[in-house]
Amino acid sequence: MKTLITLKIEKFEEKGQEYFVATSDQIQGLVAEGNTIEEVIDIVSDLAKILIELK
Repeated sequence: MKTLITLKIEKFEEKGQEYFVATSDQIQGLVAEGNTIEEVIDIVSDLAKILIELK
């Protein structure tokens, strides 16, 4: 079963390096960081499954 969640993805830059952080109001504790948007989405996919199972 697939569940759609809404993500808020923000772009940050620190010391010349950019990175992205994703959060969701729908899943408490969901915070993922990656170097690209694609990487963040991959991490969120795995993390969301774990957090949903822990509920």
